[in-house]
Amino acid sequence: MTIRSITSRTKPSRLAKRGNYDETQIYQILDEGLFCHIAYTEEGQPMMIPTGYGRIGNKLYIHGSVGSHFMRCLADGRTVCLAVSLLDGLVLARSAFHHSVNYRSVILFAAGTVVTDEQERWDALEAFTDHILPGRWAAVRQPTASEMQKTMVISFPIEEASAKMRSGDPSDDEEDYDLTVWAGVLPLEVLPLPAITDPKMRFDTAIPDNVQHYSRKK
Repeated sequence: MTIRSITSRTKPSRLAKRGNYDETQIYQILDEGLFCHIAYTEEGQPMMIPTGYGRIGNKLYIHGSVGSHFMRCLADGRTVCLAVSLLDGLVLARSAFHHSVNYRSVILFAAGTVVTDEQERWDALEAFTDHILPGRWAAVRQPTASEMQKTMVISFPIEEASAKMRSGDPSDDEEDYDLTVWAGVLPLEVLPLPAITDPKMRFDTAIPDNVQHYSRKK
């Protein structure tokens, strides 16, 4: 399965030049993001839920409790809209009208499938854990049989998807370049603060290197 070049749902209605259907670019944004927002309808009511995810190849995985109303809704195979956004900077123009942001985003349309294969479920939870912190799965206690029974895993094919991005400087009207207002870009990125050890730690365990040197950059 490969990403479709364009569909009526993934074609940008404005600023089409910012659209991108490159598989590598889409995967890079998904791998750098931490949370996605999933939009769907339930009995005519629009709903949106933020949740973590993990990617293996051309599939995106989410997980949750088998008793979750949200998970049960998505388990019926309805099509959802899934969004991941990265904010790279504030674009500060000379005029209020031309203020913007530099960003990278992915929009994905897909129907979810409940994963029943036990190996795929296990691999998905490993991918989810290592998506949060690479190497974490191997360092922690892994799920018990009871915990696996309480967990639902849903996969979404990364097929009908597109990226959209903005980068670069402000684009002011020509006459506004004569204004003395400061203009430029204020870069932004996700940076960790010093790790805080759980006060219930019973052992003098050092903070792991992958925690101390955490970065979302891919």
